[in-house]
Amino acid sequence: MTNHYDLAIVGGGPIGIACGLEAQKKGLSYLIIEKGTIVNSLFNYPVNMQFFSSSEKLEIDEIPFISKEAKPKRNEALEYYRRIVTSNKLNIHLFETVNQVKKLGDRFEVATSKRTYSAKNIIVATGFYDLPNQIHVAGENLPKVSHYYKDPHFYASQKLAIVGASNSAVDAALECYRKGADVTLIIRGPEVGQRVKYWVRPDIINRIKEGSITAYYNSNVIEILENEIVLDTLEGIVRLENDFVLALTGYMPNFEFLEQLGIHLSKDEKKLPHYNSDTMETNIEGLFLAGVICGGMETHKWFIENSRIHAQIIVSAILEKMQLAHKT
Repeated sequence: MTNHYDLAIVGGGPIGIACGLEAQKKGLSYLIIEKGTIVNSLFNYPVNMQFFSSSEKLEIDEIPFISKEAKPKRNEALEYYRRIVTSNKLNIHLFETVNQVKKLGDRFEVATSKRTYSAKNIIVATGFYDLPNQIHVAGENLPKVSHYYKDPHFYASQKLAIVGASNSAVDAALECYRKGADVTLIIRGPEVGQRVKYWVRPDIINRIKEGSITAYYNSNVIEILENEIVLDTLEGIVRLENDFVLALTGYMPNFEFLEQLGIHLSKDEKKLPHYNSDTMETNIEGLFLAGVICGGMETHKWFIENSRIHAQIIVSAILEKMQLAHKT
């Protein structure tokens, strides 16, 4: 064993950073372990993405977040969270993957891609952006298919099919259309998603109405071919010429990792992890959850703005247990 900490935090996103800040303030020895860069999920968001939340709701530890507009963009968030990490000299190990966590008596052994640690407590704050929801059709693994969208320039002058009706799908459709892509939206339901950002939803609806973007409602992809995409629509089977497919159908937490840790999940399709909402502690003593991962498949329930408080809740719970142990 090379290192021992009061607290090991798995995930270096905004909530993991908030947990590290709180631990540092309260005098706990801690380590944040992140498999990518600082706020890795935000880094992999589309380059022009604008948050639904206003900047003050993305703040952690009451550190002001100043943005040009009320709702900041990706590059501003990267700057904000990076400065918090560097200016506070947080103990964060980047590009280090947690491979296994074992409970050994009253401590945890954390084996990563680089070394092994020991920790009295663990916080899992890994988010949900790493595992896309598959559409499970033939051709989904073709090189022209992606579950992540980055930059609209790539799709200029191309026939682009976008599967989905959420914020990510709508943002991609509008940006790519405005960079010269021939965009088709494939939507499983009867309309554009109701949770699409309120200032964006009228834009996509109007672009569809005027014919600038084609939309197939109540439709599903049934096959993806090298030069075509095949849809099952209300009018029957439709075959479209196609160069690229963006399957922006959402993402999910790493449930396999949670189960390996021994965390109980609900038996229904929501797969809600078991935890005490007063402390965020799971059914495994000393193992806590923070952030969006608390919602299981209901990934729209938890955001930075309503889960940043998890850091204070968890650290307070850990300190209380340490004080009780000291008294006994």
